[in-house]
Amino acid sequence: MAACVSYLPLFILSLSTAYSVPVQSGVGFSAQLIHRDSPRSPFYNSSETHSQRLTNALHRSINRLSHFNTSRHELQSDVYSDGHGEYIMNISIGTPPVEILSIADTGSDLIWTQCKPCAHCYKQDAPLFDPKSSSTYGPLSCLSTECKALNETIKGAFCPPKAGDSTCLYRYTYGSGFTNGDLATETVTLTSVSGQPIAFPKTIIGCGRNNSGTFHKEESGIIGLGGGVVSLVSQLGPSIDGKFSYCLVPISAVPYCSSKIYFGANAIVSGYGVVTTPLVKKNPDTFYFLTLQAISVDDVIIEFKGSAFGTTEGNIVIDSGTTMTLLPKYFYLELESAIASKIQAKRVHDPDKAFSLCYKFNSNFKIPKIVVRFAFASVKLDPLNTFILISKHVGCFTFLPTDNGLAIYGNLNQMNFLIGYDIVKRTVSFKPTDCTMH
Repeated sequence: MAACVSYLPLFILSLSTAYSVPVQSGVGFSAQLIHRDSPRSPFYNSSETHSQRLTNALHRSINRLSHFNTSRHELQSDVYSDGHGEYIMNISIGTPPVEILSIADTGSDLIWTQCKPCAHCYKQDAPLFDPKSSSTYGPLSCLSTECKALNETIKGAFCPPKAGDSTCLYRYTYGSGFTNGDLATETVTLTSVSGQPIAFPKTIIGCGRNNSGTFHKEESGIIGLGGGVVSLVSQLGPSIDGKFSYCLVPISAVPYCSSKIYFGANAIVSGYGVVTTPLVKKNPDTFYFLTLQAISVDDVIIEFKGSAFGTTEGNIVIDSGTTMTLLPKYFYLELESAIASKIQAKRVHDPDKAFSLCYKFNSNFKIPKIVVRFAFASVKLDPLNTFILISKHVGCFTFLPTDNGLAIYGNLNQMNFLIGYDIVKRTVSFKPTDCTMH
C-alpha cells in the first residue's frame, strides 16, 4: 500500500484563524475521509474480526433504511443503533476553531454539534462547543431573512408563536432519537489534504441543546453533504461551482489508506472511461436520486421495474453512508438467481447469517461481469465491488434484498470509482479509478 499518501492527523489540535483561508469562487480543495473501521478511527475496535466488522456494516445498512423512508414528515438525519455513517471528516467550528468529530453523510443536510449550555445532551468525550467562546457565532433571529427562508424551504426549522426577535430553532427527528436547538451562522473550517485549513464564514449550523439517541461518545456532530439547502455543499454554492466528488478506497486498503473528498475545481471528473447519469430532483431534496434501468450479468439483462421511490425516474438513491447495495426483494431474487447460474463454485452459508449469497473461494473462482445500467450510464463493477471476503475462503455478494421496496446504491459498489456530483448541472459521473493512487 505504498501508493497511499501519508495521513494527516485525524485531530488537528492547534488550528488558528490566522492560518486559515476563506474559500473563494473557482478554488478547489480536497480533504480526507476516514472509514469508521480504519485503525485511525475512534470507532475502531481492535478486538473485532474482519468478519464481525463486515457483519456490523451490513446491520448498519439495514438499520439505515428507515432514514430513506420518504413518507416520514420530519426531516431526518442518520441516528441509528449502530452508528451514523461510514466516513469521518476533520472539521472545526468557531473562532478560535474547536474540533468536532463529524460524520460525513451524503444522506443528510444539517451541520450540527452539541452546545453549551445543554438541557439534555448525550455523553461525549470531547467538550461541548461553547458559542460564547467564539467571536464568529451568530444566532439566527426569527426576524431574519435566513430564518424565514429556512422555515419555507425545510421541515425542522421553526419559530415559536409570537417569537419576535428570538432565536430561530430547529427540530430534527431520527430513527432512534432527535436533536433540538438553535440555528446560527458560524465559521466552519476543514483541513485540506495539503494541511491548509480552509474557512467557510457564515455557514448555517445547528447548535444542539436537547439531543437524544444512540450516539457514540466519540462523536459530537454530523456534516451534511446532501442536496438540501442547509447542507455544506449547498451552502458553499458558487464557491465550489456546485461540484464535489469522492474516491473511496477498497475495504482491503482501509487499514492503510484514507479516502478523499474533493470540492470545486478539484472535484471535476473527466477523461477516459467517464459515464454520466442525471440527478433526479425529487422530495426530499436531501437525497441523491438516480434512475436504475437494469443490471446485467454477463449476457443476461434484468430490467428494473421500480422501487418504493418510483417506477421510472429517481428510483434509487446513491449513498456513501450505506455499505451494502439494497434492492427490492423481487429484483434482488432475479439478480441472485442470474449470478448463481453463472458461478461454478460451492455455495456455502454465511455462519453469521447476514449475507444471502456466499461461495467457497479458491484460485479458480470466477465472478461474472456485472454492469449497473443507470440512465445514460453503464457502470461496470469490479469483482471487489460485487463480492467481499468475509473469511479466508468465503466470499459473499455485496447486494441484499429489502422488504420495504427501497433501493440504495451503497459504498461497496462505489469503491475504486471517482464519483462526481454536479448539483448545478444535476448530474453524477463515474470514472473507474485506483483510489489508493488518487
